[in-house]
Amino acid sequence: MAMKDVGLRIRVERELRDAFRSACAAENRDASEVLREFMRSFAEQRHAGKQASLFALPGRETTRGRPSSGAVKSK
Repeated sequence: MAMKDVGLRIRVERELRDAFRSACAAENRDASEVLREFMRSFAEQRHAGKQASLFALPGRETTRGRPSSGAVKSK
């Protein structure tokens, strides 16, 4: 594995952070490794042109690879 020499700082809601940490602990995994695994997967899928499926919500149509906003245009 390559040497880790940079960091990434993000801001999230406290509840999300706590839920994520709990989920990682339940699987006996470091949060940082789970995030690196997701980042690798996301980058690989994006490179392969499969990015849209990562964030598509069940039952919602997507437009150009992005989830629809749910907004309805009036005529």
